[in-house]
Amino acid sequence: MTGTTLAHIHWRALDRDGEDKCRLARHEGGFMLLGHARFRDGTGWAALDYVIRTGPDWRTRSADVTGTHAGQDLALRLTCDKGQWTLNGVPQPHLHGCEDVDFAFTPATNLMPLRRLPEVGRIATRAAWLRLPGPSLDPLDQTYLRDRGGLVSYHAWQTDFRTQLAVAASGFVTLYPGLWTAEDG
Repeated sequence: MTGTTLAHIHWRALDRDGEDKCRLARHEGGFMLLGHARFRDGTGWAALDYVIRTGPDWRTRSADVTGTHAGQDLALRLTCDKGQWTLNGVPQPHLHGCEDVDFAFTPATNLMPLRRLPEVGRIATRAAWLRLPGPSLDPLDQTYLRDRGGLVSYHAWQTDFRTQLAVAASGFVTLYPGLWTAEDG
């Protein structure tokens, strides 16, 4: 059973047709994100539902993605137990040291490191980065640095991608330049 809703957001894609709706709730001594991403990419329309469960420290415990992408059904379950990751029950030793998940199809997964980001300062984290089609699952080293006015500088090291995110008090990204903007939330 899902607990109290703490925040919700609705994003519109800027680089393609699409939207994503996400809700943050308390759940079993931690938190849960429940989202619904609908978008068109180079493979056609995708309809993906996701659930991410964290501990009270905002580190990922498990994540599920179900739906359709590229005309195929998709059912993925990632779990992390004491730093050991599995994908649909298969160990993923290359993900050792990952604290978070990063789903390339949604800005929702930036929430966990943003909730750990101090009011002044920076954090470095490693995420289990899920990309579609594939799925492809690799570590992604990231840094977040809080700037003035609700802005956070973001850097993904493996791709050398850099941007400046606008972030709400809830921790949800409200503007991911060129990719997503909040419609409400």
